Amino acid sequence: MRHLFRGQSAQCNNIETSKVSEQTSDRARNKNRAANQAAVELLETNYPKAFNAAEPKPLKIGIQEELVADEKVSRGKIKRALATYVRNPRYLQSIVEGAERVDLSGEAAGTVNASEAEHAKAKLAEYKQRRVERQKEQRKQQRVAEKEERISNKLEALLAKTNKH
Repeated sequence: MRHLFRGQSAQCNNIETSKVSEQTSDRARNKNRAANQAAVELLETNYPKAFNAAEPKPLKIGIQEELVADEKVSRGKIKRALATYVRNPRYLQSIVEGAERVDLSGEAAGTVNASEAEHAKAKLAEYKQRRVERQKEQRKQQRVAEKEERISNKLEALLAKTNKH
């Protein structure tokens, strides 16, 4: 009986180590997400006619070069902000065939063609699929954690019962 509990202890240590590394990666992910959001907000502040996360419009092809030339925002923040902005599901939904693209001043700068619209539609479908898979994985992890909790509680009750005798 004693060996069972030692093995259980080692298993608990592995679970604790796993939880710590998950928390660390979650913190890093949240920090990165916050930096991405701050970069997008910087573009929204400096170029409100072109960047609006609530109601995004398709951006002009080559807008990154214009942003770099304008020198209001650093190149690194421009790259981070654009990568975040154009992957946003709302932005992808705005990319439909015939939609007007805008430049930094909000003026028309071309239109979205069929292949660009199809590409955006595919990216949006990928995003939705990843989201579904992530939700399934979270539910699975929740079930595993609940099962581990039940087992741990049963083992503690058994141990308490054997210690009474």
